[in-house]
Amino acid sequence: MTSPSMSRSLLVIIAVLIGLIVALIAGILSSKDGASPAAASIRGAVAFAGTVTLMLLILNALGAL
Repeated sequence: MTSPSMSRSLLVIIAVLIGLIVALIAGILSSKDGASPAAASIRGAVAFAGTVTLMLLILNALGAL
């Protein structure tokens, strides 16, 4: 049986990993669209921050955190 802090940590890690996937997709799509590498990485960072924030807020609202 896992402790509550362990399951919270795993949920946060999952949120961060999903954020990384979204950031990579956003960066790749924006670079394919012709954006400079700096602009593509900024778009990826914004996508990462937005995704992780949204996922943590949803998990908190559901009472999982």
